[in-house]
Amino acid sequence: MRTRLLPLLIVLMAAVLLALGVPLAVSVARAEQQKVVVDRIDDTARFAALAQFVTDAPGGSRTTSTDERLETLQAELTSYYEVYGIQAGVFYRNHIPMANAPTTWFLPQSGEVRAAFDEALLSRRSHDPQQVWPWEQGRLVVASPVIRDGDVVAVVVTDSPTDSMRSRTLNGWLLIGAGEIAAMLLAVGAALRLTGWVLRPVRVLDATTHDIATGRLKSRVAPAGGPPELRRLARSFNEMADHVEDVLEQQRAFVADASHQLRNPLSALLLRIELLALELPEGNEEIASVQAEGKRLARVLDDLLDLALAEHSDAHLEVTDIGALAAERVAAWAPTADAKGVTLAGDCPPTTGWADPVALSSALDAVIDNAVKFTPEGETVEVTVASTGDSTTVVVSDNGPGLTDEELSRVGDRFWRSGRHQNVKGSGLGLSICRALLAAGDGSISFGHHEPHGLTVTVTVPRTGTRNAPEDAYGLTDR
Repeated sequence: MRTRLLPLLIVLMAAVLLALGVPLAVSVARAEQQKVVVDRIDDTARFAALAQFVTDAPGGSRTTSTDERLETLQAELTSYYEVYGIQAGVFYRNHIPMANAPTTWFLPQSGEVRAAFDEALLSRRSHDPQQVWPWEQGRLVVASPVIRDGDVVAVVVTDSPTDSMRSRTLNGWLLIGAGEIAAMLLAVGAALRLTGWVLRPVRVLDATTHDIATGRLKSRVAPAGGPPELRRLARSFNEMADHVEDVLEQQRAFVADASHQLRNPLSALLLRIELLALELPEGNEEIASVQAEGKRLARVLDDLLDLALAEHSDAHLEVTDIGALAAERVAAWAPTADAKGVTLAGDCPPTTGWADPVALSSALDAVIDNAVKFTPEGETVEVTVASTGDSTTVVVSDNGPGLTDEELSRVGDRFWRSGRHQNVKGSGLGLSICRALLAAGDGSISFGHHEPHGLTVTVTVPRTGTRNAPEDAYGLTDR
């Protein structure tokens, strides 16, 4: 969830920072240009004041004083150009220069300079030039009219380079960018802390739910901070888990107690049946049928008790040599298989797994027992041990009648038996007990077809422990 929530927060924060940073960058660029334009306006106004008292176009009458003012104007323009590198000139209405710097600079026939000159002839200052961005090689042209007796007699034009202005604008943008990056990093850090604070209770709740789903009913959600709503949810979840555990415990206790309490009267009943059989003629079919049903009921009660104990007991997990354990069970069941005329073969190379040796042995006994029981005489039951990545598997394959797809979906259910196997001894609880024993140790059991006929049962246990780590690492606690 964090990987989905965090990018969303980052995108939103980036959008906010861009929404603030872009207008700020534009404002910086415009402020820098406006500052330059105001300076140029002041300069053109000063030159216009000097040119106002210079005589009209060349050829007109001149006096010594006007010639001195023209020389002063030319000297000012030359000094201005040499110091600032800005082209400046005063041009008569007929485009002839009154004074200019450099002296080789004249009014062009078109372009920004000519447009500004023509606009100033209308007795008004030229409009502010268009915005020049740092990546553009533009120039700033400002023109002001020289007015004498209410008439425009000349125009002052300045043509400024923008390298310095664009450099200052770029430096301002870099400063804004650095601030944006710093703010983004700070926002990302805050988002990490925020999402961690909000989602930590969710992760703890998810881990606890997974543990309960896999059989660790005593797992509970430890206090993990977070919003009040999630803390309240954790408390409610713990209360619900307590109630569920109590109900399941009551069910298990009832099954175990019922199984245990029924065994005594059933044993007494079977004993009385045995005594009654001594009084009847030998070979009486009715009494034999009653004895068989009584023994079957006794096996069912024993299996129910085993199932209740399997679901209730905690697994004692440790690193186990699965190959050696499977080979031991194959050797233990070999006499039974030989007595039935079935070959029990084992391919059990040394390989380790994380399991309860006693529980796994009991589960393999149930699986091998079923395989030998349903395999016809002369056929083979194979037990194969292998490691596949993070798990170790024990595969038991037989050449019996097998199961249909519909039957495979039900195999392992409590008290379920195939209609074709009703005459075979069993209670229908063996594989349920096997599944409960394996689930207590993070193991599993699955069923499939075996070609050309038969059943394949796969017992899987993890290769590494998932429950040997301190529970604080998961934010869990048992109580």
